[in-house]
Amino acid sequence: MTDSSDLIIGVDAGTSVIKAVAFDLSGHQLASSSVRNSYATGADGSATQSLPRTWADCVAALRGLADKVEGLAGRTAAMALTGQGDGTWLVGQNNAPVGDAWLWLDARAAPTVRELASGDLERARFESTGTGLNTCQQGSQMAHMAATCPELLDNAEVALHCKDWLFLNLTGIRATDPSEASFTFGDFRDRRYSATVIAALRLEGRRHLLPEIIDGSQETRPLTAEAAAQTGLLAGTPVSLGYVDMVMTALGAGVHTGDAGAACSTIGSTGVHMRAVRSDAVHLNAHGTGYVICLPVPGLVTQVQTNMAATLNIDWALALAEDLMAEVTQAPSHAQMVAKIDSWMARSRPGALVYHPYISEAGERGPFVNADARASLVGLSATHRFPDVIRAVIEGLGMATRDCYAAMGEMPHELRLTGGAARSGALRGVLAAALDTPVRVSAREEAGAAGCAMMAAVAIGAYDTMDACIARWTTPLLGKPEAPDPGLVPIYDRLFTNYRHARDGLVPVWDGLAAARATQGA
Repeated sequence: MTDSSDLIIGVDAGTSVIKAVAFDLSGHQLASSSVRNSYATGADGSATQSLPRTWADCVAALRGLADKVEGLAGRTAAMALTGQGDGTWLVGQNNAPVGDAWLWLDARAAPTVRELASGDLERARFESTGTGLNTCQQGSQMAHMAATCPELLDNAEVALHCKDWLFLNLTGIRATDPSEASFTFGDFRDRRYSATVIAALRLEGRRHLLPEIIDGSQETRPLTAEAAAQTGLLAGTPVSLGYVDMVMTALGAGVHTGDAGAACSTIGSTGVHMRAVRSDAVHLNAHGTGYVICLPVPGLVTQVQTNMAATLNIDWALALAEDLMAEVTQAPSHAQMVAKIDSWMARSRPGALVYHPYISEAGERGPFVNADARASLVGLSATHRFPDVIRAVIEGLGMATRDCYAAMGEMPHELRLTGGAARSGALRGVLAAALDTPVRVSAREEAGAAGCAMMAAVAIGAYDTMDACIARWTTPLLGKPEAPDPGLVPIYDRLFTNYRHARDGLVPVWDGLAAARATQGA
């Protein structure tokens, strides 16, 4: 780092958007650049993404950032990467892709997951990783490939994740980070690969595909001359391989600030719910669900439960109204519809309907795993109107959040929120009352990019410890606590009981609907 190097670039490679964000060394966001990514889905449950296109989009985002920050290359002290988790990005000879990546959205591994879940080593695998088996994960996807299309693995030399692929293009190094490695193939206690886990996945013969593990808060790799020519940055710039996006977003938003009992939820297209605990205090639930993901802080991990769909449920409900209105008149824009949510909430009665927000075609993965789970609305009568449905959908997000935290132990003493939906006062009020805990919103705009940039800041010595960096980058951006409405708390206690009863009772209905879809070829 030179005297003129005064900023860090954080790259957050999401499923549909890649962002490059510049921060100064005190954590202030200076500028950002984003590029739309794309992925393809198929009737067979596939969800795939082009590796070359993803790298090209990353380059475009970095080039776009240079257009906004004068002298970006010379001012960059380091850059860091995070990205969408899970999924399988296979790379072969000469670092060429082996086909398109299987994303975390890909559901093709469902039959293999069901088979592995009944294996003798499944509980041992869960207790090592702390992570429930599901179709999103690289381990189950590789096991499915080994059983159904082994040529993919035969042609591969290494199995990477999204950010690992970008790191390879930037540095020429095949590697992954401790978070992805341990919750997929390893042990969260020592952050290394586990022979027991690899055996439980029946991948002993594919062990050579797992890359080395690099902790980006402790070490970096230099930007290659080839990558420098493509990105416009300087060769030799330190590059930090960050942890998976879920934990980077939580780190940037305040999952760990030294306050006991704090938790962090990201309410975006999906719902991610986390609490930071010491690795010897992890609560492993009896159902074997959730994730345990390492933090870049010694001895600390996050317990995680994730909903496959969060605001996607709101988008679905609004789309119904938009489509209907378009049949008879000019429909309002999606933004205009979103702006009316708070007024609709004010015109409806809380706790009157039960909505299960399982709108994803991949089912649900937190706090239970069921690829056939589907959304439902229970309790309708002729007096209910559209505002009641909107309230039910938003309350369903609150119930799903509570369901996830209940699977991790006690309710949090304080909930930190990030994600676009955190701007909604109605949603914040529902979440606070559903969990009976104060809510605080992080003012951090790009929490994921900030989280990985913080790792780079520690790795290059700008801060002695991650806790010191958190005190400067994260804690000051937390808003004031918003207390739960005491009148709503008992209403949501009753609603949650009904939510759980209805969810348990719907399992045979989901089974029947799945069988019907299979018969109809849909």
